[in-house]
Amino acid sequence: MSTTADPLAVLGSLPGVAESVESVRKSVDRVYGHRIMRRRSNEITSEAALRGARGSAAVSGADWALEEVRRRSDFGGDDEARMVGAALRLTAEAGQLLSIWRQSPLRVLARLHLVAAGVQEDTVGRPRLPGEPVDEPLVELPLPDADEVAGRLEGLSQMVIAGSSAPALVTAAVVHGELLALRPFGSYNGLVARAAERIVLVGSGLDPKSICPAEAGHGELGRAAYLAALDGYASGTPEGMAAWIAHCGKAVELGARESTAVCEALQRGAA
Repeated sequence: MSTTADPLAVLGSLPGVAESVESVRKSVDRVYGHRIMRRRSNEITSEAALRGARGSAAVSGADWALEEVRRRSDFGGDDEARMVGAALRLTAEAGQLLSIWRQSPLRVLARLHLVAAGVQEDTVGRPRLPGEPVDEPLVELPLPDADEVAGRLEGLSQMVIAGSSAPALVTAAVVHGELLALRPFGSYNGLVARAAERIVLVGSGLDPKSICPAEAGHGELGRAAYLAALDGYASGTPEGMAAWIAHCGKAVELGARESTAVCEALQRGAA
C-alpha cells in the first residue's frame, strides 16, 4: 500500500473505482428505500445475516444450501459443519464490535478469531508466531512470515484508527484483502477477513442496518473469481487493486440484491 498520508484516498482515485463506489451506493440506496424496510427492517437484517454467513462459509469451502444452514442446529461434526458454524457465530458477533473497531481493530480481529475457532487454545485469538502453521488451503498466495504479519497488521490498525476520506467500499476492500493476504491466524482467516469487511461497511454508515451482505455476494461470485481478484490485490499494482475493489463492490451489490428479493417476498406475503 502507498506510504502517503491517506493511502486509501489514493486507491479511491484509481480508474474504475469511482464507478464501482457509485454503483454500490445506488444498490444500497435502492434496498434501503424499499417500503418494507419501514416496518420489517429487523427481519431483513436477520435474513441478511443468515445469507451472509452461508456465503462466507461457501467461499471457504462449505457450500451448503441456504435451507440446510437454516434448519441445522448442530455444527460440531465434520470440517464443513464447523466452518458453517464459525461463519454463523462471526456474523452474530460482528455487530457487537462496531464501537471497538475504530479504536482497537487488532483487538476486534483477535476476538473474531476466538469466536470463529470456538475453542480456548494458546494459538487462538492472536497472530501466529514464527513457525506456526496456517490452515487456509483455498488461498495459495505466498505466506508472509510472522514478522511481516506483525508489521503489516500494525500498519492496518493505524490506518483504520487514523480514518480516511476514501469511500467505505475502498476501506472495506483493503481491510478484507490485507487480512487474506497476510493470513495472520492459524485458521479461519477467510471468515475473519469477510467479517471485518462487514464491520467496515456497517460502521462506516454505508450499510448501517447490515442488510447488504457482501459475503453472500462473494459466495455467488464463486471461489475462482474471488481468488483471481485476490491475486490482483496481492500484486499491489493499480490495476490489480482496482479489480479487487470492484470485485468487493460487486459482492455488496449482489448482497443488496438478495435483500431486495427478501423485501419483495415479504411484501407479497410469501415469506
